Amino acid sequence: MTTTRYDLKRALPALRKLIANPDDLPQVFTLIDALQGSALARFRAGFERTEGGRALLRDEPELAPLLADREALRRLPEGSLGRAYLAFVEAEGISAQGIIDASVAGAGESDESDPDRFIYDRLRDTHDLWHAVTGYQGDVLGELALLGFILAQNFQPGIFMILTAACLKGFAGDDWWLVADGYVRGKRAAWLPSVNWEVLLDQPLDDVRRQLKVGAPRDYVPLRSSQLRAEGLVAAA
Repeated sequence: MTTTRYDLKRALPALRKLIANPDDLPQVFTLIDALQGSALARFRAGFERTEGGRALLRDEPELAPLLADREALRRLPEGSLGRAYLAFVEAEGISAQGIIDASVAGAGESDESDPDRFIYDRLRDTHDLWHAVTGYQGDVLGELALLGFILAQNFQPGIFMILTAACLKGFAGDDWWLVADGYVRGKRAAWLPSVNWEVLLDQPLDDVRRQLKVGAPRDYVPLRSSQLRAEGLVAAA
């Protein structure tokens, strides 16, 4: 990984595979890595703007082991962020390690000597915490809405390409408003990349949402990739 990258030869095949199969998570990481542009440099500048962000860059805490310890998460108070995260990953049948594996499959192993390694890994490991905080589920619409939120927080060419292709393909349908909602909420919210999530896991989810200015979750009907296949928008599995 580098702080600038525009590799269309990698990005375009990954995009075609992702549009053909929205569940192909490694392709998301390939796209983001291939079209990184200057996004990581902007992320680093964002971390360095705050004391909390600078502390994260200095200490490089590992969040993934905390999120992988489901028994510890289960002992957190009912209604806490940690319990909401646990409910999300269990409902979706995913895990912190699964996202790491998809990242490695799509973008390769992190280079320990890369100065931006921690930022990249941190963004990857906190993705599902962002789901829990925003209330967007792990369905196709929920993922697109969260990508809209992320795009508002820090522009990334790969994410912009995914959203554009998905909307042109008709994945959002009449529910395009949810993607716009994600973008607007992302603009209004605190800057989530440099949040110290470790200290928030045991806090009430509603309090965390207020603190981060995320707002209340939106009601919507989830759209699963199986429905897209049934409607002929993507190829049958």
